Amino acid sequence: MIEHFLDFFSHESAPGSEEEETFSLSDLSIAAALALTSERASEADSLDLEQRGQKRIRFGNEMEKMEEEVIRTCRLLRVRADRKGLRRKVRKELLELLSGRAPMVWIPLRAHTVWERMDVTMTCTALGSPTPQVTWYKNGIPIDLRRAPAGKYKIKNEFGMLTLHISRCSVEDSAEYSVELKNQHGEAYSFATVLVRKYYGKESGFDSEIYKRSLLAREADFAFSLKPLFAREKEPFTLSCYFSSDLLDHQRGIAWFRDGELLEDSERHQLRNQEREASVTVPSPSLGVCTDAAAQTAGAPGSPLNVKCHDVNKDCLVLSWVAPSDDGGSPVLGYLIERCVVGSHEWLQCNAQPVKTCRCPVLGLTEGQIYQFRVKAVNKAGISHPSKASEAVRAQEASKDMIPYDQGRTIEISKDDLEGHIKIPLPPTNVRASEVREDYVALAWDEPDPRGREPLNYYVEKSLVGSNSWQMVNLETPANSPRFALFDLAKGKSFRFRVRSLNKYGISEPSLPSQPVTAGAKLAPLPPPSQVLAFRDTETSVALQWDKPKDSPEPLGYYIYCRETGTEEWQTVNNKPVTQNQFTVPGLKPGKEYVFCVKSVSEAGLSESSPETDPIVVRRAIACPSAPHSFVLLHSGKAEMTIGWKAPKRKGGTKILGYFLDQHDHSELDWHEINTQPIPLRVCTVSSLQEGHLYQFRARAINRAGVGEVSEPSDFFRCEEWTMPQPGPPYDVRSSEVRDCSLQLHWEAPLYLGAGPVTGYFIDLCEEGSEEWKQINQQPTASTHMKVSDLETGKCYIFRVRALNKAGVGPPSLPSDPVVVKTKPGTNEIELGVDEEGFIYMAFEAPEKNDDSEFIWSKDYEGPPAADRVQIEEKGNRSKLILKEPSEKDLGVYSVEVTDVDDDISASCTLTKEDLDKLLKRSHEIRNPLIKLISGWNIDILEKGEVRLWLEVEKLSPKAELHLIFNDKELTSTPTHKINFIREKGLVELIIQDFCADDKGMYTAQLKDGKAKNQFTLVLVDEGKWKFRIYICHNLKWKVLESCEVLLTCKATNLKKDTNFQWFFNHKARADGGFDPQTGMGTLRLTKGLYKAVVSDNRGEDSTQLGLTKGALSAAPLKIQPTEEGIKIYTEVKYYTDYMKTTWYHMEKQLESRDRLKTGSTINQIWLHILDPTEADKGKYTLELFDGNSSHKLSTDLSGRGELNQGMGLSCFLRVFQILGRDCSVGDLFVFSVSPQTLCLTCCVSGDPYPEITWFKNEKVIVFEDRYKMDVKGSVVTITIQKVCNEDTGKYSIYVKNKYGSEIGQVTISVYKHGEIPVGTEQEVPAGIITKKRK
Repeated sequence: MIEHFLDFFSHESAPGSEEEETFSLSDLSIAAALALTSERASEADSLDLEQRGQKRIRFGNEMEKMEEEVIRTCRLLRVRADRKGLRRKVRKELLELLSGRAPMVWIPLRAHTVWERMDVTMTCTALGSPTPQVTWYKNGIPIDLRRAPAGKYKIKNEFGMLTLHISRCSVEDSAEYSVELKNQHGEAYSFATVLVRKYYGKESGFDSEIYKRSLLAREADFAFSLKPLFAREKEPFTLSCYFSSDLLDHQRGIAWFRDGELLEDSERHQLRNQEREASVTVPSPSLGVCTDAAAQTAGAPGSPLNVKCHDVNKDCLVLSWVAPSDDGGSPVLGYLIERCVVGSHEWLQCNAQPVKTCRCPVLGLTEGQIYQFRVKAVNKAGISHPSKASEAVRAQEASKDMIPYDQGRTIEISKDDLEGHIKIPLPPTNVRASEVREDYVALAWDEPDPRGREPLNYYVEKSLVGSNSWQMVNLETPANSPRFALFDLAKGKSFRFRVRSLNKYGISEPSLPSQPVTAGAKLAPLPPPSQVLAFRDTETSVALQWDKPKDSPEPLGYYIYCRETGTEEWQTVNNKPVTQNQFTVPGLKPGKEYVFCVKSVSEAGLSESSPETDPIVVRRAIACPSAPHSFVLLHSGKAEMTIGWKAPKRKGGTKILGYFLDQHDHSELDWHEINTQPIPLRVCTVSSLQEGHLYQFRARAINRAGVGEVSEPSDFFRCEEWTMPQPGPPYDVRSSEVRDCSLQLHWEAPLYLGAGPVTGYFIDLCEEGSEEWKQINQQPTASTHMKVSDLETGKCYIFRVRALNKAGVGPPSLPSDPVVVKTKPGTNEIELGVDEEGFIYMAFEAPEKNDDSEFIWSKDYEGPPAADRVQIEEKGNRSKLILKEPSEKDLGVYSVEVTDVDDDISASCTLTKEDLDKLLKRSHEIRNPLIKLISGWNIDILEKGEVRLWLEVEKLSPKAELHLIFNDKELTSTPTHKINFIREKGLVELIIQDFCADDKGMYTAQLKDGKAKNQFTLVLVDEGKWKFRIYICHNLKWKVLESCEVLLTCKATNLKKDTNFQWFFNHKARADGGFDPQTGMGTLRLTKGLYKAVVSDNRGEDSTQLGLTKGALSAAPLKIQPTEEGIKIYTEVKYYTDYMKTTWYHMEKQLESRDRLKTGSTINQIWLHILDPTEADKGKYTLELFDGNSSHKLSTDLSGRGELNQGMGLSCFLRVFQILGRDCSVGDLFVFSVSPQTLCLTCCVSGDPYPEITWFKNEKVIVFEDRYKMDVKGSVVTITIQKVCNEDTGKYSIYVKNKYGSEIGQVTISVYKHGEIPVGTEQEVPAGIITKKRK
C-alpha cells in the first residue's frame, strides 16, 4: 500500500511555494485523503462555473464570460500546485522514515540434520537500512574463509537473502551456527543447529552387519594432503591424492572441486580413480597463478598480464595491463602493443615506440571489427613473450538504449530515432583532457545537442597558449567518435584544444577551447610496502602480511619474492598481482630458511623492493596437540592399574610436555583428575582403586601452545589382580623406516611378566579391512624390534605383538596404527661418505623437523653408539655421525629417528666390511692427496740448440709451490737455466742454454698444492742416447716376490707411439713378458738363463741384459716368526736341492746345530730355530747359500742394526725377554715375578716411511711414565716394565701404521705372586701378527 501511495506522489511537480514542515503518519494519511477529495471538489467547482457561465451567456455578457474563464483557470492552477507540492513532501518524509532502520531478521535460520559427506545450506532473510554488515559464526567463533579448507564454506548476500553453504559435512561440522546483522541503528541475530550423523546402513544397532564390518574395515582417509603444484602455461599437469586403505562402499563418491566449484569429467578435466588413488589431469592449463614461461632471449622480462580494454568507441579504445613480475634483471624500458582481427591470426604492432606506462590509447580501429590485443615488455636484453590475449571487443559505441517497462519488459530505442533532421552540425561541447600522461594526452568531448541523424566525424585543433593560431591535428584521419589521443606533445608547454563536427552537409564552427593542458610529468612508481612480516603456517608454506604504501594511490596489486638464505637468486612467488595486503606463500622446502620482500604494482610499473623480512624457517605453526587415543591395560593389581595410551596424531609442531589423566568409576557420574602435574611418559600407574570396580580413563596432551583436546573415554577396565602365568601384552607397537615392501617394527616389553621372564615375541600381520591375522615369524624373536620385509607396495597393514615365556604365549598387544607400505615422496636416506678432512661419516637431513625435535642415533637398534667411537654433530636440519677411529668394531646397522613430528622420519644404513675398506681408501686419498701426472718428463731440442726438460700435471691453484732439485741441490731460475712454472696449465719446464756434462744427473720436481703433493724424477744419462733416440733408463734387475717367484724389471724412456719392446731369453725372443707404454716399465717372471730386453723404433734401439745361474737367486729375504718354543728365522725359496750348501752365522760366528739351535730345510724353506731365547741371542744373523759357482748371503738383525725392508708392518715378532732369568712362554704366558723385577716386551717393526707406533694394554693406550719406558733402536721397539706386579696382568698389543696400511701384534701376560700355581686356565692362541688388508 505504501508503494502505491508513493507512486501517487511521484508525478512531475510544478513550481510553487513549499513550506518546510514535517508530517506525522496521521498527517500524511489526512493529506492523502485531502488530495483525493480536492481533485473531486475541483471538478465539481469547474462544473458549477460552467453552468453559471452558460446562464450569463444567455444575457450576452461576453466580458463576464472571459472573467469566468480566467477565474476557473487560476483556481485549477492553484489546486494543482498545492497538490503536487504536498505529494513531494509526503514522499520525502516517507523515504526519510524508511532510510534509518535497524536490521531485522524477517525469516530466521532453521536447524538441519544431515548425513556425513552431504552438503547443507542455511538461509535467512534480513531487512535494514543502510544495508547491514553480515558475520557468520560457528560455536561463537567467526568463520574465516581464508583459514578454512578451500571450498568448505560459501557465503552469499543477494537482495537481503543471506546464505551459508557447507560442503561435504563431517562430524566436526556439527555445531551451533549463527548470523549477526549490524548497522548504525542496531543489530540482529539468528541461531540454528547443524547435526551431522554417521551412516551405518539400514540397521545401525550393535548387532547389524554394517557395524560389525566397520569394526574390521576402517574407513579410508587421505594418506597425504594435497600439495601446491606449479605448472607452466600450456603444459599439462596432474593432481593426485592417495588413500590410507581401500574405499568402503559409501566412500566411492569421489568429487574434485576447483575454487569450490564441482568438476565434471571432461576433455578439460580428466578424472581418474584407482584402488587407493584419485587424480585429475588438466591437459592444457591457461595462465593463472603460475610462474612465467622462460623468455626466448636470456635476460628478457616476463610477459605482461591482465590486458583489458576500456572506453571502447568506433575507432579507438584505451588498453591497460599489469607489469610483469620478472624484469629479467634489468628495468623494463617500455611495452609494445599488438592487435589482431578475430579470425585472421595476424598480429599487427600498434605503436612504433614502446610506451612507458601500463595504459595507452589505441587509435585507427575499423568500426564494426572485432579485435583482440596483447602486450610485450621490452628491456635492454630483449623482448618478452606476448601476454595472454585480451577478451574480444567490437569497435563501436553503444547506439541503442533499453528502456524498462511493465515488470521486466524492455523497449529498444536507437539514439538516432530521437534526433531531428539537422544539416550543418553544431559544434561539440565540453572539450576536455580525460587522461594526461608523459607519453600522450587523451581528449574527450560531448556530441552536439541536437546531433542530427547523419554520421559525424571530428577534426581536432590545437594552439599553443598565448598564440592565436590554430593547427589542425588530424586532417587526414578525422575521428569517428568523441575521443582522440595526441602523442609526443612538446614537454613543458601548454596547449588548448578545440573540435569541429563534420557530416555530409558540411563542417561546424569550432567548439569552445579547452582548458590549458600540459604533457604530464613522468609517472613515478609507488613506494614499496612497509612492515613486511613473515609467520609460520605449514611445513611447506609461510604467511606474509604488510602495510600498504602511505599517502599514495591504491596500487593495482603486489608481487611477492622469496630467496633461500645463502643464495643470491630471488624467486617470484606470484605471477598474478595480489590485491590484498596478505598472502600465504606455498611450495617452500620444509626446514629451509627464507627471506621475503614485496613490490607495489601500478601503471608506472613496479616499485622498489620492500625491506627484507627476518629469516624464517619453514615449519608448521605451533598449535595445541590433538587428543591421545588407544588406551590399554598393561598391568592390574588389587588396588591399582597401569594404563598406557598412544600419542596424539598431531603434536602441534612442538614437543609434547606431558599428559593429564582422568578416571571415571562405573558406579559414579563424575570424572576425577588423577594428576595435577603433566605425566612425561605415556604409561601411568593409577592407585587407590577399589577391587572389582570398572574404570574408564581419558587424557589430554600439553605442549608449549597449551592443553589439547580431551580424548575419547577408554573401554571399561576391571580392577582385579592378574595371576595368569603368561606374560602381559607388549605395548607401543609402532613402525619406522617405511619403504616400498618393508618397514622396521618396534615395541616395548610387557610390564607383567607372569611365571617367568619373556623369552621371545611373535609378530602378527593383518591387512586393513581384513580380520585374518597372519603370524610373520615362525621362531620367536628375542629383541623388541624386527624388520618386516616382502610386503606389498601400496597396501595398508596393521601389526600386533605377543610375548612368550615358559608358560606360553600371552595376549596380543593393541594393534598398531595402520601404515601404508610406500616410500613417501621426498624421503631422505642416510648419507655415507668421507668429508673434506678425511673423516668417515653418516649424515641425515630432516627438513620437516621442528625446533624441539631431536635426532636419535642407534646402532643395531640396541641403543646409541659408544661415545668413545663416534662423535655426533647437529647443524640446522642435518645430523652428522663421525667415526673417530674406523675399524671392524664399527661395522653394523646404524639408524636414526626424528622425535616430536607427526609423520615418521627415520632411516637406516648398514656399514659392511667392503664399505669400510672403500671409505678408508677414500679417506687416505683425501688426507694424503697426490697431484695427478698427465705427461712425465720429456726432453726436447729447441731450434737454437737449447735443451728443454718439461712435464705436465693437472691444473694447479695459484698458491701451488715448485721445488726443482738437481743432484740434491735446489735450482733457481737463471738466464742459463730458466725455470717456468705455469700453474693454470700444470706445466713445469727447465730450459738449459748450453747443455754440458755438468748438466747430467738427476732432476726432481717437487710439487705441493695445499694438501696435495707429488714429485717426479728424471735421470739424464749419456747425451748420445737421450738426444736423438730412446734409451733404457733403468737396467735389468730382479726382485723376489712374496710368492717366492723372481721378477725381472727394467724401464725405458723417451718413448713414441710406435716404440717396440721385446724380451729375449738365451738369445731367443719371448712373448710372455709385460710392457706398459705409459710408464715404460717392462716385467718378466723368470727361471735360470741369460735375459735381455730390447726397446726400438725408427730412431734406433737400446738394450740391457742380465745372466742368472742356478742356485739361491730364488730365495726371499730372511723372515722372523715367534713360536711356542722360541724364535724361527727362515727364508722361502722357489726350490731347494741337496747340492746347495747352507751355513748360518750369528755375529759373524758360524752356528752349529745343538740343543738350543736347530737348523733344517724343506723343499721350499730354509730355517734356523732358536729355543728359549736369551739376551745373548740378540744380534745379526746371516744365511750363506752356495750354488756351486758363487755364494749368496741373506741377513737380518734382532738388535736393531739390520736393514729396513720395504713395505709395512711387523716383519718379525712380539716376544717377551726375561732379563732376570725367569722362564717364560709365548701364548698363555705366565710370568712368576716377585717385586722388584723388570719385564721387557720387544718387537721388530719395519716400513717405508717408518711407521707410527702405539702400545696398548687391554685396548687402552699406554702412557710411558713412572714404571713404563719405551726404547726404539732402528727396527727394534722395546717397552720395559719395572717393578712388575699383579696390575701388569693383561693383553698387550702394538699398533703400527703408515700411509700404506697398518698391523697389530699382541701377547697376553699373567703375573702371579711367587709360589702361586695358576688354576685351570684356557689355552690361548699363541701371540702373533694380526694383519689388516692393505689399501
